[in-house]
Amino acid sequence: MTATLSERQPHAVLDLPSRNWKALKIERLLGLAARPQPIRLLEVGAGSGGIAHYFATHPDLHCEVTAVDVVDSRLIAHGYTYMLVRDVDLPFPDASFDVVITNHVIEHVGDAAAQAKHLAEIHRVLRPEGIGYLAVPNRWMLTEPHYRLKFLSWWPHAWRTPYLRLMRKGTNYDCEPLQMRQLEHMLATAHFRYQNLCVEAWRETLEIERQNSVGARVLRMTPDALLRPLRHIIPTLIYRVEHATI
Repeated sequence: MTATLSERQPHAVLDLPSRNWKALKIERLLGLAARPQPIRLLEVGAGSGGIAHYFATHPDLHCEVTAVDVVDSRLIAHGYTYMLVRDVDLPFPDASFDVVITNHVIEHVGDAAAQAKHLAEIHRVLRPEGIGYLAVPNRWMLTEPHYRLKFLSWWPHAWRTPYLRLMRKGTNYDCEPLQMRQLEHMLATAHFRYQNLCVEAWRETLEIERQNSVGARVLRMTPDALLRPLRHIIPTLIYRVEHATI
């Protein structure tokens, strides 16, 4: 059984350099340099504030940034508008933003109904011509990133908290990683058109963080056709989303 809302932990990443790398990756994957300016940008789940600050103070992009979270964990707070929220409801009118970022948030909002509401709210506040970025841990990742425990998310729901306690890594498992097809079904149900960017994100991560590594060199020589079959086991599922045309 997953944890209740009151038992959930923030799990914010408080390493600011890594947030800059993450924001640069998002910028490149969404092609923000080619979008009309200014960009009204919403980050759902501000965490340390690093990503919101990156876009708010970008030297080339003109971004009007708003960030929300259920817990204020910010280490850097200037340059953008910030609001505390109580749950997945977003306190903004329909079609308010050109870009919405939800980076490792959906696994923290609750059960399937809460996750569906999270996506519905993103769809509602995103402008018809807007784009979104969504990242979530893959259920089939080898090591669960929040508790650093191998195979934790592989177990049936009812076994995850007992396994966490047995391994003395925590008391309640409060996350809900998703499988690729499961997430894609949820996105389609929320009326999103989506593009799986796992391979592109894998490449960008190594180019940004480990440009001279063996892994980066190998990826440069490996065609996408050989990497795409691995998308369902890549540790992080990453998608670009847009309003589906009806």
